[in-house]
Amino acid sequence: MQNKCCLFILLLVSFFGFSQKNIIWEDLAQINFEEKYFATYGAYFLYPHFGSVLKALEGKEVSITGFFLNIDPENDIYILSKSPMSSCFFCGAAGPETAIELQFDNPSGFKTDDVVTVTGVLNLNADDINHFNYILTNCKAKRP
Repeated sequence: MQNKCCLFILLLVSFFGFSQKNIIWEDLAQINFEEKYFATYGAYFLYPHFGSVLKALEGKEVSITGFFLNIDPENDIYILSKSPMSSCFFCGAAGPETAIELQFDNPSGFKTDDVVTVTGVLNLNADDINHFNYILTNCKAKRP
C-alpha cells in the first residue's frame, strides 16, 4: 500500500512539473528597457532587463492567447500579438513586450488576426536584435 501511495505522489508531482504554465500579457510586461548602442548597426536599440518572474519561466513550456500575425509565411515568420495587426507593436501602438516570435515545427493555417492559444518553450532574448525579446520555440497553436 505504501508503494502505491509513493507511486501516486510521484506521478502527481511529475504531471504538474511537466505541464505548461498559462501566462498572460501582463506577465510579459514585467520588463524594463534601456537604450543600448550596438556598434555592428551603428544605432541604439531598446535593451531588455527581464524581471524575476520572466527569468523563472525561461526554458519552460508556456501557453498564451493572442492575435496571430502571419507576417511572412514563405520565410516562416509568425508572431503572436497582444493586439490585432491594426494596433500592434509594428504600428507604433504598443511596445516590444506585446509581441512574441513564434517558431513552429509545422506552421498552422491560421490567418492574421485569428485569436489563438500558442504553447511553446519560452526563450528570453536580450542580445540578438534580429529576433524578438520573447521567442516561443516548438510551437503548437489552436483556437481557444
